[in-house]
Amino acid sequence: MICKNNPESESMNMSGVLEKGMIDLEQRYRRMMKMNLQKINYQKELEKLLTRLEKEERVPTLLLHSCCAPCSSYVLEYLSKYFKITVFYYNPNIYPESEYTKRILEQQKLIEEMHFRHPVSFLAGKYDRDRFYEMAKGLEEVREGGSRCMGCYELRLKESAEIAAAGEFDYFTTTLSISPMKNAQKLNEIGQRVGEEYGVQYLLSDFKKKNGYKRSIELSGIYGLYRQDYCGCEFSYKARQAEKCV
Repeated sequence: MICKNNPESESMNMSGVLEKGMIDLEQRYRRMMKMNLQKINYQKELEKLLTRLEKEERVPTLLLHSCCAPCSSYVLEYLSKYFKITVFYYNPNIYPESEYTKRILEQQKLIEEMHFRHPVSFLAGKYDRDRFYEMAKGLEEVREGGSRCMGCYELRLKESAEIAAAGEFDYFTTTLSISPMKNAQKLNEIGQRVGEEYGVQYLLSDFKKKNGYKRSIELSGIYGLYRQDYCGCEFSYKARQAEKCV
């Protein structure tokens, strides 16, 4: 018995093969893009820009979001050679309020005491805790470094981008990447995305590189800075207290 091929069936099979092929290509493309993102050396990208600025003899303006004085110490020492900086202290996650007050005063004290090649000024953001807790709603039990932290990064970087755009700054960035506990890739991805949203350029960076974190500890000692033992929010505070009780 000779079986004739069904053209409609063949067409459906071919369509399925093509669809599967397209899905495979898309998955391969996503994997490739993920690998490319992982290969980015943000410190080298920053160094390329700084070299170009020196050659062009330009001193752009930078809005630097700072999480605290110790983390900003090395970043200010490093970047003030190339930028006119405004330190933007916007951290509505800090708990309790007395801790917020302590950290913001320490930040102002550091700026007053350090010596810079180019001007460094200070700008305080709003201490709008409700905005932080609204973002964290439903994520209270998520471990540090998870989705709640990503939301906190975005909250602070988005506000920084908005302020930078309104003030017509050339660049904005954050000190957060200096911490070994912070994900530099995620910070740069979020920074670039919100920068595009507000039309201001995010300064790629990974400040822990080139012994940046080590230098921040040294500078903290030199200037007698208060170094907190938890990230800042109520959830990290309670987690750290629980660790101390073990």
